[in-house]
Amino acid sequence: MQSANGVSMNIEKIAALFPSCVTETTGKDGSPCMGIDFEKLKEELSDDIIDKGKERYQFTWPDKRQAIHNANTPTDKTLRPSREDSVDFDHTQNLYIEGDNLEVLKLLRNNYLGGVKMIYIDPPYNTGNDFVYNDNFTMESDLFSEASGEKDELGNRMVVNSDSNGRFHTDWLNMMYPRLKVARDLLSEDGVIFISIDDNEQRNQKLLCDEIFGEHNIVAQIPWQSRASIQNDTDFSVNHEYILVYAKNRRQENRRLKESNCAVWYRKDSFVCRPLPLERDKFDNPDNDPRGPWKADPFDAPNIRPNLTYPITNPVTGVQHLPPRGRHWRTDSHQFSSALKDGRILFGKDGKGRPQLKVFYEEKKDFGSIDNSWFSSDRIGTTTNGTKEVMALFGGDKFFDMPKPTSLLLKLLFLGNAKDNDIILDFFSGSATTAHAVMQFNAEDGGNRKFIMVQLPEATDEKSEAYKAGYKNICEIGKERIRRATKKIKEEMEAEGKDTSKMDFGFRVFKLDSSNMKDVYYTPQETSLDTLFTDNVKEDRTAEDLLFQVMPKCDLMLSEKIEKENIKGKEVYFVKDNYLAACFDNDLTDEVITAIAKRQPFHFVMMEGGAAEDSVLDNFEQLFKTYSPGTKCMVI
Repeated sequence: MQSANGVSMNIEKIAALFPSCVTETTGKDGSPCMGIDFEKLKEELSDDIIDKGKERYQFTWPDKRQAIHNANTPTDKTLRPSREDSVDFDHTQNLYIEGDNLEVLKLLRNNYLGGVKMIYIDPPYNTGNDFVYNDNFTMESDLFSEASGEKDELGNRMVVNSDSNGRFHTDWLNMMYPRLKVARDLLSEDGVIFISIDDNEQRNQKLLCDEIFGEHNIVAQIPWQSRASIQNDTDFSVNHEYILVYAKNRRQENRRLKESNCAVWYRKDSFVCRPLPLERDKFDNPDNDPRGPWKADPFDAPNIRPNLTYPITNPVTGVQHLPPRGRHWRTDSHQFSSALKDGRILFGKDGKGRPQLKVFYEEKKDFGSIDNSWFSSDRIGTTTNGTKEVMALFGGDKFFDMPKPTSLLLKLLFLGNAKDNDIILDFFSGSATTAHAVMQFNAEDGGNRKFIMVQLPEATDEKSEAYKAGYKNICEIGKERIRRATKKIKEEMEAEGKDTSKMDFGFRVFKLDSSNMKDVYYTPQETSLDTLFTDNVKEDRTAEDLLFQVMPKCDLMLSEKIEKENIKGKEVYFVKDNYLAACFDNDLTDEVITAIAKRQPFHFVMMEGGAAEDSVLDNFEQLFKTYSPGTKCMVI
């Protein structure tokens, strides 16, 4: 009952690319397993092997190897549903998850692998007062001073990364690396991640992302004017932050990002997104093209891609043209030939120049104009706007310092091309601005985007306004913000005469916890008939807890539709219609198993101790072979 093993996943990827480099070896427990022949892999990858100790360009820090290990190791934690904290639990597809985000991301990797369209995170900036997650407990105390700090409900430590800490950058890097590594696995091939950061760790954040996502996949590093007022901070009034933008695969995402640009205009008491108007006067039709007005754009683009670098011959002069140094053509040679036949390529006004692309107004007007990479406060809003939004929702109380405004997230949702049914993830959820923006975005265009918020339940300061108002941790504030934002958005939609019946205003809450299964170990001397038949499920766990632990094993998302039925006096869960049938009751008989098998689910799960007698366990596989041979059966 563990999450996916990152090392095993990587071995499978290498096996697909270099089958000869995969071999059989002996694992730690002495049993055969797959392994990588690194000598052969070196031969496949390079003629000039970089020997150990040879100088090279690299980015490293103390305990980096442990950070990589932390990303790949599986977890045996589980996500327990909390109906009492949820809104419309049985119908919503939105998720709010409380717990250490590294453990949660590993669990999500089981069934959301490649399924998330957009990620936004606003991680700790490492200002000297931020809490960071301490994942490494094996570092020797004589290397660095022992970290003392708080523990969350699972016993995981958090430490204040202060200037006096000898691991000022190291702590932060070791915290961020594994989380970004796992997050990349969750992104779809056309997915994109936006990361807010300030000057304290901007350079390290970029180097991390260059390594994890590939430096060729950076889309932009956007300065955002996060406040408009002048403050006497130091020598300068620091009024900006950065937003790093990386695509999972820029070749697929680059055009979508460019075609989704928008402006944010102030309306009433909130910012709303609208496409930037395309300047019509820049388009003309000197050749009376039936497709209407057009303008000539360069046919080359930044960076060098070998498959997009080829000679183009001017049909008038016969001169061959290559992309300018450091650039490539927009399309491959086959797409260029098609565009040329379609009359979309021209060679300057006199036909004797370099290749250019015809861009037609009618085809571009709905996408709007390309925006610049400077996010000014008048267009995007500031943290002051974010503070006012939260205060307005909570009756004037200030529970967060400098939260991001929804206008910023709405802008990023447009840039990320988040469309209907896409999943948006924020694993440093904080004040839940991302969830608020996703719902606002859906209200604007009738979409059904889904959010997944992840937040560690950090305790609020006992002297803070939030604590005095009854919010003992950040998660309590975030969930309440979503509830209140939902109510406000629904009221605004109804006032404008919009249909709210199809909007998803709910969210399922899950809380990270230890496995539902007991860790039971007995030596031969301790083994008896009583220990052999000990129940392997913890006493405080419910059938629904077990259901959500097995759903990822069956490739089911945590938001899937769940129905309960009574079959022969037993409670049976059916998930995603008939995809999964699960029964965690005791005293299951052949009659119950037969009735479930006749429903022919794709998966069936039961507890080992749930059989009324041993013969049920002996017979249940045969019963499924008789009535539903295609069902995959699992006993936990």
